[in-house]
Amino acid sequence: MQQLENSLKTALQAAATAVFGVEIPAASLTLQPTRKEFVGSFTLVTFPLTKSFGKGPEQIGQALGEWLRANEPRVSGYNVVKGFLNLEVADSEWLQVFNQLCAQPAEAPVSLPDAPRNVVVEYSSPNTNKPLHLGHLRNNFLGYSVAEILKATGATVTKANLVNDRGIHICKSMIAYQRFGQGETPQSVGMKGDHLAGKYYVLFEKHYREEIRQLEAEGVATDVAKKSAPLMTEAQQMLQAWEAGDEDVVSLWRQMNGWVYEGFDETYRTIGVDFDKFYYESGTYLLGKERVEEGLQKGVFFKKENGSVWVDLQAEGLDEKLLLRADGTSVYITQDLGTAELKYQDFGYDSSIYVIADEQNYHMQVLQATLRKLGKPYAEAIHHLSYGMVDLPSGKMKSREGTVVDADELVRDVVAAAKAATLEKGKTEGLTDAELEELYHMLGLGALKYYLLKVDPKKRMLFNPEESVNLEGDTGPFIQYSHSRTAAVRRKAVELGVDETADWSTVTELHSADSELIQELARYSAVVAEAAKNLSPAVVAQYAYDLARNYNRFYAKVPIFAEADLAKRNLRLALSARTGEQIKAAFGLLGIQVPERM
Repeated sequence: MQQLENSLKTALQAAATAVFGVEIPAASLTLQPTRKEFVGSFTLVTFPLTKSFGKGPEQIGQALGEWLRANEPRVSGYNVVKGFLNLEVADSEWLQVFNQLCAQPAEAPVSLPDAPRNVVVEYSSPNTNKPLHLGHLRNNFLGYSVAEILKATGATVTKANLVNDRGIHICKSMIAYQRFGQGETPQSVGMKGDHLAGKYYVLFEKHYREEIRQLEAEGVATDVAKKSAPLMTEAQQMLQAWEAGDEDVVSLWRQMNGWVYEGFDETYRTIGVDFDKFYYESGTYLLGKERVEEGLQKGVFFKKENGSVWVDLQAEGLDEKLLLRADGTSVYITQDLGTAELKYQDFGYDSSIYVIADEQNYHMQVLQATLRKLGKPYAEAIHHLSYGMVDLPSGKMKSREGTVVDADELVRDVVAAAKAATLEKGKTEGLTDAELEELYHMLGLGALKYYLLKVDPKKRMLFNPEESVNLEGDTGPFIQYSHSRTAAVRRKAVELGVDETADWSTVTELHSADSELIQELARYSAVVAEAAKNLSPAVVAQYAYDLARNYNRFYAKVPIFAEADLAKRNLRLALSARTGEQIKAAFGLLGIQVPERM
């Protein structure tokens, strides 16, 4: 495809010289895909050429188009719409493009010069005081997909998960369990361990607010009440005891975290994400403290009168930032300093991507600026993939109030919806019960992942439960169905004894549906390159939808097995097969599986 574009640009340069006597650099010529409502394959915007050529944009388009049609065999026709020259490409060129595509696998690496080659993508990063929820799902799906997209460009990618397993929020769940747990375990109550910990996090907040209201009723100022409420005081004391290595506190911490890890692992398996390396805040915060001490010795950090340690980033347009509390306990950024160094020691990355919601934009700016202050070589390699939060129709989700959409429950709901939709269509013949259950899970998870990934990561999104499980239209299951249709064509070819690799070399003319599908297939490498450059799975999602729609138009417009010209039949079988392979490859980059039957 790129070779064809380059050839057309060279021809346009020749046309400019021949018609207008003007030499123009290829870099000034931008060809873009012609919009669907117009005839053509590539469009040249002629407005920027008016000054150099001394003519109006439409006159330029007509003159260039006429010359190309007369002198360039790759161009079979043209049309001009105001300042846009739409070029029609000869069928012979599309046949050559398709031959080139078939010479390599659909999932062949895409070249991306000058891009980072050694990348760590950190995502998920859950707290061990609550189960994963809808917001975590967007994070996990984004991180996994970005890692897969970067792999598709030939980069070495490490998927990392930093588990936030210590801190005041963890102590809140622990204190509540001590107070109200009565020794219950996940086994004794039949509850996943992460859900059990989350239950006590919510209980802490409930009783903590009651204590605040009681203190306020006694005349205590709200700010003072929040700090002096007994539950909060106990949680802070527990954090100090944990950092001091108190055996009872550490034992409870290990027990509850163990429950949570088992729950997380089950969820990760269910949603189809994985990791190459786990880091734990409990194992990185001490190194972070060392970096704080290093900063004090270098004079780039400072202590306040109460003993707390800060960094002054006002010159960087930020503010003063707390790095270590007065009581010596670490804050979130303390461990971030340690983790950044550990990741660099382990992998020597030239890009470290943090998949973190945009609520942490300031925090990430502070982290990078602080590492620069310390003179760390990896400071410039840090990249924050900032994504928009997920809202509900009722408003913002809040874990401490229990107003979240639980990840496990949501997956069960979309799988159930997929099952109901499939049974309603009645297309389940020939599949065993086990195969059907696998299909329902594939469709449900496909619907959910596609819904969350088709939105640009930077955009805040509203989660509509009804839309998320809709299996029609711009949805994952529609694209999955399109793949199953290509698989059905391949099965029929086998039944008829037709070899899908049979020769089509005698084909010279294409139906418009053939050439349009080839053009769509040829866009794949450019799409992957764009998605990698922008760290946006939404680009791949949109492409998969466009390809599926294009294939269904192709399927409806032209005969395959009923085609009398055997060479054309063979070409369309190959087109169908390649489409299936490419849908599978594109959806693989999104972490979505595709069924052979549906």
